Amino acid sequence: MAKQLVASVKIQVPGGQATPAPPVGTALGPYGINLGQFVQQFNEKTRDAGGMPIPVVVNIYNDRSFTLEIKSPPASALLKKAAGIVKGSSVPNREKVGKVSRSQVEEIAKTKINDLNARDLEHACRIIEGTARSMGIVVED
Repeated sequence: MAKQLVASVKIQVPGGQATPAPPVGTALGPYGINLGQFVQQFNEKTRDAGGMPIPVVVNIYNDRSFTLEIKSPPASALLKKAAGIVKGSSVPNREKVGKVSRSQVEEIAKTKINDLNARDLEHACRIIEGTARSMGIVVED
């Protein structure tokens, strides 16, 4: 009998720091997969992320096996790291909290291009710039 997809669960976990505790345990526990095996595989694949939140899609099959699909970190987390800030502005149109250069935006866009709905790098940069604007981060030339 072929494997059938039972569920597809999306969660964000700090890279290289997953544990069977929440949010991993509460999201994946009801499906009966081996949490220790998930934690080991996830931490191995994201060892170099250094605690940055990493989205992962876990496809769970009827025989309790699973596959991992690791995504790139959220644009907001990458922008906060590049700007050196802890959090974005609560009033982004009036209060600016940080600055990033155009080259930093381009590097972030290169990192995220596979997960973005963009036709080319220029379009991906515009998406990242929009995220920066909504966080109160100024993009400088």
